Amino acid sequence: MTTTVEFDDVVDDRFGGKAAGLARLQRLGFRVPAGFVVADPADEISDDVAEEWFARMRDLGATPLAVRSSAVGEDGGELSFAGQYDTVLGVATADDLARAVQTCTASTGSHRVTAYAGRDVATMHLVVQQMVDARAAGVVFSADPATGRRDLMVIDAVAGLGDTLVDGTASPDHFVLDAHGDCVIREVRADPAISVDELRAIRTGAIRAVDHWGRPMDLEWAIDRDGQLWWLQARPITTLPGALDAMDSPLAGDDHVYTRCNIGEMMPGAYCPLTAAVSGFAIDYAMQMTQVVARAQPRYESPWRQVGYFQGHMFLNLTEGTALSAGILGNSLEQFSMSVCGRVVEELVPKPPQPFVRRLVNTVLLTGFALSAGPAIRRLGDQIAGFDVPDADDPREVLRQLDDGVDLFCEVMATHVRSSSRAAVAANVLESVMIRRAVASGGHEDDGRAAASRLMAGATDVESAVMLAELDEVAHAIATDPSAEDFTTSEPGDAVMRLRASTGVAGVALRGFLQRHGHRGYRELCMRDPSWGEDPQGLGTMLQVMVRSASDPVARRAAPRADQTADPLPVRFLARLARGGARGREETKSKLAAMAHSLKLGYRHLGQVLARAERLPDADLVYFFDRTELRRIVGSGDITDLVHAGLRRRSALPCQEALEFDDVSVGRPTPLVVRPPNGVDDSEIVGRPAGRGCVDGVVRVARSIAEARDVRGGEILVAPVTDVGWTPYFTVIAALVTDIGSSVSHGAVVAREYGLPCVVNTLVATRTLRTGDRVRVDGDRGVVTRLR
Repeated sequence: MTTTVEFDDVVDDRFGGKAAGLARLQRLGFRVPAGFVVADPADEISDDVAEEWFARMRDLGATPLAVRSSAVGEDGGELSFAGQYDTVLGVATADDLARAVQTCTASTGSHRVTAYAGRDVATMHLVVQQMVDARAAGVVFSADPATGRRDLMVIDAVAGLGDTLVDGTASPDHFVLDAHGDCVIREVRADPAISVDELRAIRTGAIRAVDHWGRPMDLEWAIDRDGQLWWLQARPITTLPGALDAMDSPLAGDDHVYTRCNIGEMMPGAYCPLTAAVSGFAIDYAMQMTQVVARAQPRYESPWRQVGYFQGHMFLNLTEGTALSAGILGNSLEQFSMSVCGRVVEELVPKPPQPFVRRLVNTVLLTGFALSAGPAIRRLGDQIAGFDVPDADDPREVLRQLDDGVDLFCEVMATHVRSSSRAAVAANVLESVMIRRAVASGGHEDDGRAAASRLMAGATDVESAVMLAELDEVAHAIATDPSAEDFTTSEPGDAVMRLRASTGVAGVALRGFLQRHGHRGYRELCMRDPSWGEDPQGLGTMLQVMVRSASDPVARRAAPRADQTADPLPVRFLARLARGGARGREETKSKLAAMAHSLKLGYRHLGQVLARAERLPDADLVYFFDRTELRRIVGSGDITDLVHAGLRRRSALPCQEALEFDDVSVGRPTPLVVRPPNGVDDSEIVGRPAGRGCVDGVVRVARSIAEARDVRGGEILVAPVTDVGWTPYFTVIAALVTDIGSSVSHGAVVAREYGLPCVVNTLVATRTLRTGDRVRVDGDRGVVTRLR
């Protein structure tokens, strides 16, 4: 029998999510239109019942009416069913009410509902309410459903009733508010639907609802002709991924300054929690141990002091690094921030300088530590070869071996940081000398940087350049083969697999390349991302680009060795040290990648073992726990909560990957709210010169290695940063522009060896330029100019 239920008597979801949400809003003191719930309505109601219900609302002055569905499961925690059931507005008579009930009840079994739910839908109930005479209406999402960000609130508003917003026939005013309530995006018509005060009131109500429900909410609202704010619906947002900051590392200090510069070259993009717990931990360990050598800190302390992991991205803690610059000679805070960020970081507060004698001793210790890295580098091969990739079936034993491997990885990382310090010392001193010479002769600092870049070109046996030359040979062998067209037109993964099995020249060359460099690839320190040897699809896509461009003269320019005959002997000596430092750094980076590859294989095996034992639903989920959690997972206790947490973290990673950050942040880094550019002008983008030459060309913006696979010969690659996985495209492009980087970053080193104009550390190139723009890249001055 059909009955009615008052909102005050609705205490759970038995009458559907819509009724429950309205009842909770009313109990919280929100202004909710008068109404009631029709429980389990019949397909048709009698005229007497319709008249009784309508008269009740008419006597309250609450007509006309709105009749809406409140099916069990609708507006719940898993599915919203938004727009799937019928709603009837403007119900002005008892007869209209009877027809509205019939219409809404009949929509329960509609084809769109069953298609949406994938199953039969539960019992239908209805909400009958006063229809607000709306001057404006809309929705508020307490979290951004498009990006998954909980620190943003999205409000859409239209004039009049909100049905035009729901059915898509009206374009709403669009507001995005940050955590402080500031409007970071405001897209409105000439006559906005709501005022600033009304926007604030909607935000305040949404925050109250979130505090009560304890989760992100989607609420509908309306503002009547008298300016009163009414709340029409409240439901959890069902489309959000896991919280993007769920695995954030501790903040070293509320006023500490973090940067994506420098570390963004080694760790570009967003990473799974296991990578943070392995590679992020190792980087932090190595940097702390360098501080210990220079007596900037007494001993290794807790993790996440030098490095931070926030919303999936790695950051350097510049504040902790200032202890080093304050404790040694010739490295001021300004020089330190320039070497890391390419600019003076005004937000940094210098630490008090230590006494001269202590700084002198520290400088000698650190310099000796960096310059004497040779023996440690030579030991790396044997150390890494001594680690056996786990293959046991006991997950506890596999994890024990992997923990030992992580300890070794930390030592390998420390040697790489030591090698990188040696490269940076020589490069920074050379750049300082050349800047002083340029200024003294009446030139500009950029002239000195360009001269230093010229002198650092031409290093021999640089690992990444040698590797690229070998891959280029593979591409040319394919290009000269009669079946080259088949290779470039086939599915990339299939093309590589056929080539690996081939006995021809190109097949032999590819197998040799993979034997020597198969452990390399994009994002080499990510425990989840495959290497070239394990990713025929990615390798094939790169090779197809290289084969198609094999006859392009732009792709095979040799980098000229700098003519140093006119330079003073000290300058030539520094240049030789800088080139040797770059060579050593690339060598240790390859060794580091080899050790990371062994750990990747081990953790992949651990995931497979745990999946077979039904401890995890699939092997890939192993990457979404930290090392402490893995100790619990390999045990025998209940891990249901952990598995659910891992699934949420995995769903968050694509959203984390899309985040962008300022180059420098004070306190916890907050992602930027990036608006697509509405147009471009002819302004210049200024960065740092890193590869000499000047070239005009068409831009290819690639924010990820996947986007880089569309690059064409002669284009100018614009990327956030490049690591070794991008290297094959250097044989194709005409120039390189990056958001971050330095004169000794990977992109700069390889660009110089291939004679490519290169501008790094522009900070904004990927957000300002668009694919198809024509630009001039001046690698001598570090300037990118848009051309008409």
